[in-house]
Amino acid sequence: MSEERAKELFNELKQGVIIFDEERVASAAQAVVDEGIDAFKAINQGLVPGMEEVGDLYEKQEYFISELLLCAEALYAGLNILEPNMKKRKARVSGALIIGVVQGDVHDIGKNIIKMVFEVTGFEIHDLGRDVPVEEFVEKALSIDVDIVCLSAMMTTTMVNMKEVILRIKEKNPNVKVLIGGAPVNEDIAQRYGADGYADDPKNAIQKAVDLLSVLKEIVEDKDLSS
Repeated sequence: MSEERAKELFNELKQGVIIFDEERVASAAQAVVDEGIDAFKAINQGLVPGMEEVGDLYEKQEYFISELLLCAEALYAGLNILEPNMKKRKARVSGALIIGVVQGDVHDIGKNIIKMVFEVTGFEIHDLGRDVPVEEFVEKALSIDVDIVCLSAMMTTTMVNMKEVILRIKEKNPNVKVLIGGAPVNEDIAQRYGADGYADDPKNAIQKAVDLLSVLKEIVEDKDLSS
C-alpha cells in the first residue's frame, strides 16, 4: 500500500471529523482496515488531528457545544472500526493502568482517546468510565497491582475530586504514578494535588488528551532504568 494512499485516507478521517460527517469517517476507517493500513497510525494521524482542529475552532468560537458533540460522534464512528483492528505493539514494560473521569464529570472523549493509545503499549487497562466516585478509584487501585492512575476532568468544579483520589491512593501505595489531565489542569494544580504529571489544555481537553503520552513515556523509561 502506497504512502500516498495512506495519507489520503488519514486526511479523509481528519476532514470527516472536522465537518462531523460520520459516513465519511466510517468509510475511510473501513478502507484503512480493508487495505491493510496501520489502524494505530490512522487514529493518530487522522482522527486525533481532526479533533485538534475541532478544538481550535471551538476556542475561536466558530464551533460550539452542539458542533463539538457532532464531531465527537464522527470520531467514534471511526474509532469503533479502527480500535478492534489495532495491532498490539511490543511493550517496553508491562503493568496495570487505571483510567477514568472523576465524579461529577461526564466529558470522556479525551479519556477514551488516550485509553486506546495506552492499550497498544501492552498495559493492562482498567477503564472505570466517567463520573467515577472517589471510593471506586481507590478501591480499584488497592485491589490490583496498579502502576499508573490516570484522572480526567473538564470542569473546575469536578477537578477538586482529583485531590482526594490522589491523597487516598498514595497513602496506601506511594509508588503509584498519578497522571491528571483536562481543561482546568495546570502545573501548580498538579503539584498541589500531588500528581506525578499532567496535561494542560487552555483550549480544549479533547485536543490535548494525547499529551499524556509523553508523560507515560518518561515513566516507562524511568522504570526501564531502575529495573
